[in-house]
Amino acid sequence: MAYFFSEPSRTFSEYLLVPGYSSAECVPANVSLKTPVVKFKKGEECPLTMNVPMVSAVMQAVSGEQMGIGLAREGGIAFIFVSQPVEQQADMVRRVKNYKAGFVTSDSNLRIGDTLADVLALKKRSGHSTMAVTDDGTGSGKLLGLVTSRDYRVSRLDPSTPVTDFMTPFDKLIYAPRAPA
Repeated sequence: MAYFFSEPSRTFSEYLLVPGYSSAECVPANVSLKTPVVKFKKGEECPLTMNVPMVSAVMQAVSGEQMGIGLAREGGIAFIFVSQPVEQQADMVRRVKNYKAGFVTSDSNLRIGDTLADVLALKKRSGHSTMAVTDDGTGSGKLLGLVTSRDYRVSRLDPSTPVTDFMTPFDKLIYAPRAPA
């Protein structure tokens, strides 16, 4: 059943915003955007709230892992849609949780014994032009150096050239120190 509002409709352009009209108590420190995320009884403190109320809808077209990562970076929360098997939901949540503050575990890694041919094959397979050289060839191995597309010229090097001949070694990398815990 439809409900008709008897008041006239308004658009934002019909309102006048007067500068300096707010009182002295209306400062950012006195404003709270705290929003409850779960149901709670009236008069009780909500057990789960957000200070920045950015939440995605529980819809397949809206809440994927990219939305989850994007909202998490801005301080929000995304709800993973449930119209998929539990295993896929868990994988989606795992991928969002593995995204740590803008750092993604590398899937383009080389070993010290790899060659230019291995670099070119990995670049073709992954599409990445910068690759980490680690002691065990994994994203969690000890970083020994980096190979970028500027480090080699395919026309000038033999495909059997080892990465140690053209990589940038760790001691020549510029990096920030680890933040204190």
